[in-house]
Amino acid sequence: MSKKNHPIIETNNLGKTVAVADGDLTILAAVDLTINRGESIAVVGASGSGKSTLLGLLAGLDSPSHGSIKLNGEELTDLDEDGRAELRNKWVGFVFQSFQLMPRFTALENVMLPLELRGDQHAKKTAVDLLKRVGLGHRLDHPPMKLSGGEQQRVALARAFVSQPAILFADEPTGNLDSKTGEQIIELLFELNQEKHTTLVLVTHDTALASRCQRSVHIDAGRLV
Repeated sequence: MSKKNHPIIETNNLGKTVAVADGDLTILAAVDLTINRGESIAVVGASGSGKSTLLGLLAGLDSPSHGSIKLNGEELTDLDEDGRAELRNKWVGFVFQSFQLMPRFTALENVMLPLELRGDQHAKKTAVDLLKRVGLGHRLDHPPMKLSGGEQQRVALARAFVSQPAILFADEPTGNLDSKTGEQIIELLFELNQEKHTTLVLVTHDTALASRCQRSVHIDAGRLV
């Protein structure tokens, strides 16, 4: 079977347990999830339900206590930290609630960074084009501290899409924005997602936002319900 016919993400009996003072705390338990290529899926649940932990595991940012995760047909749980990082660089883009921009870099340098790490000769042109696409062609040389929250999240979106990721993980991408700015960012997120044919995994507690995705999975106390 070619990779195109594989689910892009597949988990089996995925769990995460951490040690606490009086024993073990289960954050995720027995998560079986299949996400198909090109699909948009919302992971919905209350604060503390395990949504962000699940996202971190799916993206290879963290290791599970048990179970398996396949990312684009490759078994994440067989890889060490360097191997997981290599896979992320190849397939994955991120948008976080807290923007996660490099403070000393300009908007342009922030967006160029993933391409420069790959040795892409056209990093600057590609980054400029994408910043223009998100409405920031006039802010290329501004560092994050000179940009509004909405502008910073636009830079983060451009950085996430610049390397044409197969999968985009978005963790509460409008959490730090006012509702009007948040709506603009979400419109942009879904437009770019369709243009680039990316698989979107969106973590949110906002049911209206979740309804924009093709389907939702609900997580409660670490279990899919």
